[in-house]
Amino acid sequence: MPTFPQGAQDIVDSPGAQAAARKLEAAREIAVDVEADAMHAFRARLCFLQVATDEEVLLFDTLQPGVEPALLAPVMEDPERTKFFHAAGGDLPYLAEAGVRVRGLFDTHRAATLLGWPKVGLADLARERLGVELPKEHQQSDFSLRPLPPGMRDYIANDVRYLVELGRLVREETRKADILEEVLLDCQRMCDEAAARPDVGADFKPRLPKAGLTPGQLVLANAIAQALHRKRLEWAEAENVPMGRMLSNMAISDIAVKPPGNPRELAKAAGVRGAFVRAHGEEIIALVRELLEKSRRGELKPAEEQKGPKDANRRKREEALKSWRSEKASARKVTPSVVLPNPVFDVLVSRPPANLDELRAVPYFGDKRVELYGEDLLTLLAQHPVQG
Repeated sequence: MPTFPQGAQDIVDSPGAQAAARKLEAAREIAVDVEADAMHAFRARLCFLQVATDEEVLLFDTLQPGVEPALLAPVMEDPERTKFFHAAGGDLPYLAEAGVRVRGLFDTHRAATLLGWPKVGLADLARERLGVELPKEHQQSDFSLRPLPPGMRDYIANDVRYLVELGRLVREETRKADILEEVLLDCQRMCDEAAARPDVGADFKPRLPKAGLTPGQLVLANAIAQALHRKRLEWAEAENVPMGRMLSNMAISDIAVKPPGNPRELAKAAGVRGAFVRAHGEEIIALVRELLEKSRRGELKPAEEQKGPKDANRRKREEALKSWRSEKASARKVTPSVVLPNPVFDVLVSRPPANLDELRAVPYFGDKRVELYGEDLLTLLAQHPVQG
């Protein structure tokens, strides 16, 4: 039975952070996690950066002056050092925002998913592989609280305490299953694609039912949804709460499709609370009335869709590739994403390579896939060439 580091060291000032960063330079494998206050603030902040080795757990309190994530950049960016994360997709943007790029990632969540394991949560893997129970009651807690309550401190420490050993076990399973190269390519893609988080609400696209709405109603619904989104950003920032807590996407869609004429009708919209109606109901009703009037006057225009030339064979190529991927996965006894992860699949559908050199140049395809599937793939894609 492996031994795990006991206790945890709080890193709360610049000298402590610099000393801890120097200590980590000796480690070849580390476990990493981050905690933010995304469930409790309009603009989420990085609150903790947790790092563990075989000997110790370090809790970097990134809200304290001088405790800068960038101090760990040399270690994080060294591809020769393994960084074990679990579900790194949510963590890497916070580090990228702090100027830290990660190389040498091994993501236990992604690996377990590609292995086809039925349960891939950290608590599930720790229980099944290490016999360790990890309570998860603090998943949605406010990690900006200071001092951090003892239970929450134990929680964030335990997220990395067992992860080095767990990462080694999962990595060995991928090696036995002969999918380690595919997992590492996917981890490399995650690191390369990690970028600072976009502005709050920048990527909002309302989900509106197209069936049952006339073109004019759809234009009006979209205008109402966009206006409500801008308003909720304004209100949420003023109160420093997440925009979804102020007004959910579901509520916005329901109001947009069934425009209320008074506060009572607004209160019937899905997910709209009475307190919200009392605070902002009149403003929403006025906004809806204004947009209804603009719609009657024909002043609302549909959003322009940018469309390129239509590829008549795209759907055929997609279906053929999907069927081929399933067949190869069954033959190899692996998940379809091992054969072709979705980002690579999409590239092959959109820009099918014409020869092996072009196939090798597809990002994250890898030499192993060229060897296993190259000629077969080129033959299949050539049957449905790009048209248009």
